[in-house]
Amino acid sequence: MIHYALVCDDGGHAFDGWFRDSAAFETQSSQRLVSCPFCASTNVARAVMAPHVARAPHAEDAAQLLRNMIRELRDTVVAATEDVGESFPEEARAIDEGDARRRPIRGRATFEEAKALLEDGIEILPIPELPGDN
Repeated sequence: MIHYALVCDDGGHAFDGWFRDSAAFETQSSQRLVSCPFCASTNVARAVMAPHVARAPHAEDAAQLLRNMIRELRDTVVAATEDVGESFPEEARAIDEGDARRRPIRGRATFEEAKALLEDGIEILPIPELPGDN
């Protein structure tokens, strides 16, 4: 969909129009199917429009937004899981093999331990720690 600011040539009335694409506007306009809602004139043209350009956030704003999102994710995970600490790799394997009660857990693992779990098809999700978080 494309949005156009339109104006009628007869009364100078400004109004908006939505079209499938620019070709649809051109077709409808040439067939006099676009009319002014104020005076019913079919002498309608696109008005001069300033394009809407999304402004990218400053690097500091984007970094803070990302930190906040990670912190929110961590808070959600902490609230919904049991902390098994350093025994995370062993407990994750035991749950996967059916030797421990199935439940959401969290804990710590070395890079090598996490890689081995993933290679064995055990789904884990590393969540980064933020500076100042313990």
